[in-house]
Amino acid sequence: MKRNFNEWLNKFIDSVADWRYYTDFPKVYNNVDAIKVELNLLNSLINSKDIENDFRNLVAKYPEVLKAVPILIAKRGSEVRVVDKGKDKNFNFNKLNYTTDDYVYFMDKTGLFDLLSNHIISDLLDYVKGVEVGLDSNARKNRTGKAMENIVESFIVDAGFIKDVNYFKEMRTSEIRDRFGIDLQLESLDESKAEKRFDFVIKSKTTVYAIEVNFYSGGGSKLNETARSYKMLAQEASTIPGFKFVWITDGIGWNTARRNLEETFDVLEDIYNINDLESGILSKIIK
Repeated sequence: MKRNFNEWLNKFIDSVADWRYYTDFPKVYNNVDAIKVELNLLNSLINSKDIENDFRNLVAKYPEVLKAVPILIAKRGSEVRVVDKGKDKNFNFNKLNYTTDDYVYFMDKTGLFDLLSNHIISDLLDYVKGVEVGLDSNARKNRTGKAMENIVESFIVDAGFIKDVNYFKEMRTSEIRDRFGIDLQLESLDESKAEKRFDFVIKSKTTVYAIEVNFYSGGGSKLNETARSYKMLAQEASTIPGFKFVWITDGIGWNTARRNLEETFDVLEDIYNINDLESGILSKIIK
């Protein structure tokens, strides 16, 4: 029986956030712990009355403290690039590439000396924990995809499939060819120089099911591109014996790209959402 696209789309949900979605506190604590010695040394500058000289002396005795400086301005990595008086400067905080005077200048111009000497904060470890929490929010987009994959995998397991026996994660097309003898020489896959990797692959007695998984809580051009590419992949995959392409997607972001999604819905028999998974669709289609 042909499904109704609008009814199907209306069952999309707005979030797949789990308990770790908003902030990954273990990651925050690990990142702070990795530089806690350096942060404690820099704590000696708090409320300093002669912070420039105190900083020079600290760096002379413990040059490794500099590696903790970038995170104080919410910058990951060991390099900070700035343009000063029309000149591009790239400060390295692991391997010093400027004089101590230049690093003093950096600390002054970025406002870090003011932060420390005027006792605006009382402890750099607590301060950096706050910075890390803020930066960690940028990783939510990646965690959304991971959360969706976890949901799908839980339904795969509930359907009776066993990891690395009859279902596999992140399997490349070359692995599908070598393990199952199915050569996916498809035009839609050749457009990218990188080898295609499917989120999940399930092997039944007669068929290999390659599954792509994603979730979109917001709109953007990415959705239209995804729908178009999967439409082409679905059409090409339908010509390969013993192989089926399955797309599991969800998220209210699709309301902004419903036209392209509907076009794919019309040609891809095996396109499903979380509601379909809850209705036991995997056990029904995989034989």
